[in-house]
Amino acid sequence: MRKIVMRTTLYALALSLLFTVPVLGQVKYSNEFLTIGAGARIMGMGGAGTAFVDDYSSGYWNPSGMMNIDGKLDVGLMHSEYFAGLAKYDFGGAAYRLDPNSVVGLSVVRFAVDDIPNTLELIDADGNIRYDRISSFSSADLGILASYARKTKITGLTLGGTVKIIYRHTGDFAKAWGFGLDAAANYHISGWNFSAVIRDVTGTFNAWSFDQDLLREAFELTGNELPENSLEITLPRAILAVSRNFTLSEKIKIVPAVDLHLTFDGRRHVLLPVGPVGIDPFVGAEFRYNDWLFVRTGVGGFQWVPGLNGKDNLNLRPALGLGVQYRSFYIDYAINGFSDISLAGYSNLISLRYLLK
Repeated sequence: MRKIVMRTTLYALALSLLFTVPVLGQVKYSNEFLTIGAGARIMGMGGAGTAFVDDYSSGYWNPSGMMNIDGKLDVGLMHSEYFAGLAKYDFGGAAYRLDPNSVVGLSVVRFAVDDIPNTLELIDADGNIRYDRISSFSSADLGILASYARKTKITGLTLGGTVKIIYRHTGDFAKAWGFGLDAAANYHISGWNFSAVIRDVTGTFNAWSFDQDLLREAFELTGNELPENSLEITLPRAILAVSRNFTLSEKIKIVPAVDLHLTFDGRRHVLLPVGPVGIDPFVGAEFRYNDWLFVRTGVGGFQWVPGLNGKDNLNLRPALGLGVQYRSFYIDYAINGFSDISLAGYSNLISLRYLLK
């Protein structure tokens, strides 16, 4: 009985630690919570917003885009849930203009599974089941992003950077601290925006530590090896992006955008593999009516997936979004992965934004 109870909690714990128990110095897909996205505005465009973004979420997508905020202060919050509400994803950001040539920003990202039952102490030393000994814990990833953007002497060229501090934990069982840097550039000319962003430009390092005293008995009862303290490395990736403002009439405007995400480990299931380089495209557009109503659409997550008929099927993740502005307030909604051709399921996102002129 004791072994069954131990296994139950260990399985839940193993799920939480699944992506967080690397061997020493292992290069892996770590910190994936920082690739989900930020803000319902850009997520409604399928994530194609690197060259387009000009609000509180710029510190996440493209720090050089903060220079384009239309005011003194731009702040916003976003909330979404995944896996039928099991996991919660929250984002908050702010961009503040220091002077006409520079802007600073701060963003906070949290992805967590809360209230995981801990039944490791369910059975006491005498073999009695004690439900009052059941506790709970959270498996949470937290990222704090401090950003800076500045105009250069070259007309239309803006540079930016983000410092990332990462804290990840699974209850008291395991925790990690990480550090990384992003670098970005944005060039504006004749209504066109061209952007280049390098995420984790120096590699992002997470140093993990585990409380072996808490884990020892459960792991030994189930025949598993105790995890050791370790270092996790996230390799750099590059994003090349372009967007263009088109005026169709006095009240109607459209802004199409394209992002290309480049990875360099040669191990990812991408749409366009070119040797060790993997290329993932994201395409989206925003339609504006009288600068108060915004309709958005986009698609990303292209993958060739083996089908039952022996042929590869194209899997993708479409998105739709809607935004409304009233004076200095904005509310945005987005839905991702609503089509049956997406294997990842769908998610609803809501953002609130305030712009101080």
